[in-house]
Amino acid sequence: MKTKNLLLLSLSMLVLIPLSVSAQLFGSDKNSEVNTSPSFGIKAGGNLSNVYDTQGEEFQADSKLGVAAGVFVTLPLTKYIGLQPEILFSQKGYQGSGSVLGNDYSFARTTNFIDVPLLLSIRTGEFLSILVGPQYSYLLSQNYTFKSGIVDITQDEHFDNENLLKNTLAVTGGFDINLNKLVLSARAGWDLMNNEGDGTSTTPRYKNMWYQATIGFRF
Repeated sequence: MKTKNLLLLSLSMLVLIPLSVSAQLFGSDKNSEVNTSPSFGIKAGGNLSNVYDTQGEEFQADSKLGVAAGVFVTLPLTKYIGLQPEILFSQKGYQGSGSVLGNDYSFARTTNFIDVPLLLSIRTGEFLSILVGPQYSYLLSQNYTFKSGIVDITQDEHFDNENLLKNTLAVTGGFDINLNKLVLSARAGWDLMNNEGDGTSTTPRYKNMWYQATIGFRF
């Protein structure tokens, strides 16, 4: 799927799903009580990630599943508006396959990040919050696997490219469904900076994009 279509699909999800859930859960209840006390929580789930390149590099890959887990703090500013910083261990990456001279091969790259989103939280009622904001990501490590009928390689990657970024900025948004202490979260995110790769097959230039779903517990 092309990057433009993915972005349009993501934006549609971020707008339509919260509105649908809000209409079903809340109806016309506009006077529900909302907790305005700061709270702390933990969350865990997964990412469905891929990569894209806005500069037109012809590098294509398939989506890859990864782990997402960490902590969050909700800081209400008013009854319906607050801040929600989070610290997450987040796996992103991509995978793919092909054939050369009749030999099938597959590859996968897993990138391990510490993600720190700072989200503006807008509560539309007792149960639903819409969140959006910037995110700082720090690259911890990368792992690469390549398998074919001839060779099988698994290694932790250390690129020769000295310009490879470990500190990147992104934008992310989504919604939380708050069911008492249980928090169901959905996010979508896009890197704003590419990894400064040299554009070769061994060090492709790309930006990460991902969909994230987690289950959390608020203390």
